[in-house]
Parts: sequence; C-alpha cells; structure tokens
Amino acid sequence: MQRIAVDMDGVIADITEQFFLYDEKDFGKRKLLEEVMGIKELEAFPHSRKYVYRKGFFRTAPVVKDSREIVSELNKLYEVFIVSAATEFPQSLSEKQEWLNEHFPFIQWQQIVFCGLKTIIDADIMIDDHFKNLDHFTGSTLLFSQPHNLHQNEGRHKRVHSWKEIASHLL
Repeated sequence: MQRIAVDMDGVIADITEQFFLYDEKDFGKRKLLEEVMGIKELEAFPHSRKYVYRKGFFRTAPVVKDSREIVSELNKLYEVFIVSAATEFPQSLSEKQEWLNEHFPFIQWQQIVFCGLKTIIDADIMIDDHFKNLDHFTGSTLLFSQPHNLHQNEGRHKRVHSWKEIASHLL
C-alpha cells in the first residue's frame, strides 16, 4: 500500500484564511487576495508571527474546502499520515491534535506525525504548500497552491489547486 504524507497548515487547515481573519480583526479591513499573492506569509501578514503564538490560532483554523471528504477517501486506499512541522510552535501541538480529532476523526493517532524538519518523512507521495518541505522529498510531490507560492515555478513538483484536483490524480 502506498503511503501519502499530507501537510496540515495550508493544505487541510486553511491557515491563509486564518491570517486574513486575524489581520482583519486587528486592522479593521480585510486584505484582498491580490495584495498577498506571491508574497511570503510573513511579508503579506506582518503580524503573522504574533498570530501563530496566540492561543486558539491553530485550534480555530477553517478546514480547506473538500479536504475532509477526499482525505477520508484516500485513507481507504492509501496509508495516509498527517505531517506537521508543529514543533516549531510547541504551543500548537495540543491545538492541532484537537483540531484533527474534530475535523478528521477517521485519522487515528498513529497516523499523525508532529515533527521539526520534514526531511525525516518517508512516504511515496507528499502533499505540501512549501517548497522547503517538497524539495528534499524523494517521492512524488504535489505542491498545494497557496497565495505565498503562486508566483514560484513548480520545478519538479506537480502543482494542484484544489482537493478535487488531488482526487482526480490519486483516486
């Protein structure tokens, strides 16, 4: 059975939308998508570093459209692992665990990998929104489109714009 490593933030948890919501709450105006396209998250949302340390930031992130249903289907055909570099934000560990338990209850605790560098991950396929995680991965890679990576060349990675597109490749 093939193994798929699925990133959490920006792939199943809509961290970009969470940044939009927190930024709008702090500044009273929602940024436009065009304002943040092709810009690193820290530049697009200058207070993002502060946001990720706020209690509840990861716990209340919206679910990426169609991810729950399609990951559930993938879980029947593949060995699926949710992989997050969560140790970068140690306070996020319990929030991410609770979030997964709520939104992806079919993912068992043995299928959750909280780590630092993802270079340790051994799988056949990795789905992630950051080149730093995909570039060192030796298996097949799917680059999940997010505003911060839109103006970057995919290189060897296959860009996917939605979970429906992932389903068309893997289901």
